[in-house]
Amino acid sequence: MPNIKVIIPAYNEEESIPLVVRDIPSIVSEIIVVSNNSTDNTEINAKNAGATVLIENRKGYGYACLKGMDYVSKLEIKPDIIVFLDGDYSDYPEELTKIVQPILEDNVNFVIGARDKDLREEGSMTSPQIFGNWLATSLMSLFFRSTFTDLGPFRAIKYNTLLGLNMEDKTYGWTVEMQLKVLKQKLSYREIPVNYRNRIGVSKVSGTIKGAIFAGIKILGWIFKYSFKK
Repeated sequence: MPNIKVIIPAYNEEESIPLVVRDIPSIVSEIIVVSNNSTDNTEINAKNAGATVLIENRKGYGYACLKGMDYVSKLEIKPDIIVFLDGDYSDYPEELTKIVQPILEDNVNFVIGARDKDLREEGSMTSPQIFGNWLATSLMSLFFRSTFTDLGPFRAIKYNTLLGLNMEDKTYGWTVEMQLKVLKQKLSYREIPVNYRNRIGVSKVSGTIKGAIFAGIKILGWIFKYSFKK
């Protein structure tokens, strides 16, 4: 059996996090919830659900992911695959088996769960999110001949591949940085259509004007940076 670990950044997700942990398939060896400066019961609820809980007090999606990676790097037995998943229950954790399948069966390096329009619950993605995804993936197609259609947070990657990307973004640009580096290194990737539902609670990024603007700036910044980088 492959050694699969899941990293879940979570900020004030006390209601949703037990459901996320509960629905993750048993093929996963460890579920790591990184509380990103939560002020509610996210940490205790995640622990009670059976997850390993880490605390990252610096706000930022990338900070939380890097905290999870640092924890994994210190384990005696390293995983084969890392899966990243949001803690708001908008993704369907049970679809993890679909996400890792191309890695296990076809030796693909990186897989994204693409939030297909036909599989999305109405209202689950805001207009800024939909536009931002279209713009970012269109620019990646233009500059890198990419076939990505989404910046979806539900993703799986070979652990050694992840290490080779030297991830560095601390906030909103984490997902697009990963995709751009995969493209730049000419690594194999695939998208798998996944279901997507309305999250529990209010989004900390797309649910606010400030968050949407800063996320958009960060994402476009990474794309243009890598477009002109040799």
